[in-house]
Amino acid sequence: MGDLTDQSDRLIQQGRVLRDDNRAGGRHRREGSIGQGAARAKRSNILDRVKYFVGAVLAILVAGTAAGIILNGIGFVGVMLIALAVIVAAFVFGNYPKVKTPKRADLTKTQDAGRLVAQTELWLENQVPALPAPAARVVEDMGVQLDALGLQLDSIDAGHPAAQQVRKLVGEHLPETIESYRRIPAHLRNEERAGSTPDAQVTESLSKISKEIDHVTRQLAAGDLDDLAIKTRYLDYAYGDVEALEDKSADRRNGENG
Repeated sequence: MGDLTDQSDRLIQQGRVLRDDNRAGGRHRREGSIGQGAARAKRSNILDRVKYFVGAVLAILVAGTAAGIILNGIGFVGVMLIALAVIVAAFVFGNYPKVKTPKRADLTKTQDAGRLVAQTELWLENQVPALPAPAARVVEDMGVQLDALGLQLDSIDAGHPAAQQVRKLVGEHLPETIESYRRIPAHLRNEERAGSTPDAQVTESLSKISKEIDHVTRQLAAGDLDDLAIKTRYLDYAYGDVEALEDKSADRRNGENG
């Protein structure tokens, strides 16, 4: 019974963490998430659990109140049944529904590039335990890259060449590389063949994909960087160096006063 009560406390605490995180702008990455897209999916899941739990408690209380009115009281047994029902609801919604982990096929079907990035982060989290340590570190660092890429993709059309390149890179090449490695029996992954091992090869391949993601991100940012540079030059031309003008004005006033 104590364990079930703990489930209720844990669910309420998760709701408070979610509330505080949302007030902070959702910037805090949940433990175990390699990127903000995956973290948002987990926060959404917790929010759903809290909503279901609150709804279940309200339904239980309404049912208990109605039964008390009809039966002119529900007695000690009725109160205990209501308490038990609340504890069971806390246990159920403290564990379900689970965060839906995308399958390999889901990544190729997703047309929205921004959503693809979030799905890929969730999928990657489940692949990390099967990867050698160097490759796992590359994947974990890739979460930051995917976050930046996802923000950029939100502002471009789905038919943009960069969006298509991302779907190919993130939706096909990345999962294909990891799945090819996972199909190799564990005892052969560190066995050298043709001058390299599967462990080294998957790390090298993931590093190349990481560099390509960075390249795409820089391509998408190039236009914004150019715009900012042009605007900065225009402001310098239009208004000059404000501090320098103020210093000259102050010197002029001091000279007149002197």
